[in-house]
Amino acid sequence: MAEQSDVTVVRQWWDACVNERLDDAASMMTADVVHHVPGNNVISGHHKGRDAVIAMYRRCGEELDSGRMETLGVLADGRGHVVSTHRAHYERKGRTADLQEALLFTIVGGKISDIDEFTEDMAASDALWS
Repeated sequence: MAEQSDVTVVRQWWDACVNERLDDAASMMTADVVHHVPGNNVISGHHKGRDAVIAMYRRCGEELDSGRMETLGVLADGRGHVVSTHRAHYERKGRTADLQEALLFTIVGGKISDIDEFTEDMAASDALWS
């Protein structure tokens, strides 16, 4: 049963983020959530705490000329971990990137406590965000 509720949390989080309901997304995260963004660019790093994570999401929205994401799948291990994969198209400052990406969520007490981000092409991601 926990597996299904963990998947539901992630699907609801995705819906809130994609539809720019960041207050709703924030309510699904623990106060000490950490979102780890790989690479060497303006959004890379370990964003610690709900306010810092939401600020990073807002910055991404402000910096992108356009972006869209299509969730490909959401998988759970039944032990508090959920992986979601998605296809993303981003445009920023005359640059574009089409990437398959993944997020690994840790769910504690029905809330997201950690998000590890993965991308298929780090160089393309860094070029977009640099």
